[in-house]
Amino acid sequence: MSQSRLTELTWREVRRAGEQGIAVLPIGSQEQHAGHLPMGTDTLLVEEVLDRALAVLDQEPSAPEVVRLPALPFGHSPHHLFAAAVSLSAATLGAVLDDVLDSLVTSGYRRVMVVNGHGGNDEIMRLAVKRFALRARVTVAACSYWTVTADEDEDEAGRPDVTPGHAGWFETSLMLAARPELVRTPVPARTPVEPPPLFDHPPHPGLTVERHGEWERVDGSTDDASGADAGRGGRLLDDRARGLARAIRAFDAASR
Repeated sequence: MSQSRLTELTWREVRRAGEQGIAVLPIGSQEQHAGHLPMGTDTLLVEEVLDRALAVLDQEPSAPEVVRLPALPFGHSPHHLFAAAVSLSAATLGAVLDDVLDSLVTSGYRRVMVVNGHGGNDEIMRLAVKRFALRARVTVAACSYWTVTADEDEDEAGRPDVTPGHAGWFETSLMLAARPELVRTPVPARTPVEPPPLFDHPPHPGLTVERHGEWERVDGSTDDASGADAGRGGRLLDDRARGLARAIRAFDAASR
């Protein structure tokens, strides 16, 4: 596989890569992750999953050509400003994605994939992709890393009831596997919150419910992270990486 980083290419190499390659843009956030995880958790994890996915593809004899963009480190995080965040408005994030996609198409790319690491970006990212494909001759894909699983060892390692969550068991397990030096340990047990927040426990299936002040009330995390485990986190990272590698491969086959 021809795998390269946009920041390390000359402009002529960028143009040549755009003829056949897929530009991959990881996006994350800078926001509070309770008292034990760093602000850049979402950015660090999406980069880790993408690193592992590209390593998987690199072992294959005929894998797609991929040009990796630098991660966009800021996302839509107004719900975390009660503690600390660097947040873009929904309109600004959408405009930034529009500009990046426009730039890539102008530079010769016709296939782009956006890989997201923060829940607050998901709807904005998907809308940007849909909107862009209406006005440009391009094939664009988008996913959040936790949604593309390989379904291997998931029953053993995963806890779908708290996945992805925020600063909880899932993200903390992944960070213990990926960047253990950044996790403040021991991770304290989370005091149970009653009633549970409506954004995570809607009163009826299919409803999206938001109530003012919920994030502050639950102290910035969705579930208890004290039982997080690096071994299970590593298996979950590898599972998402294999899933992302399959998604990139499938996108390549469908968009040639």
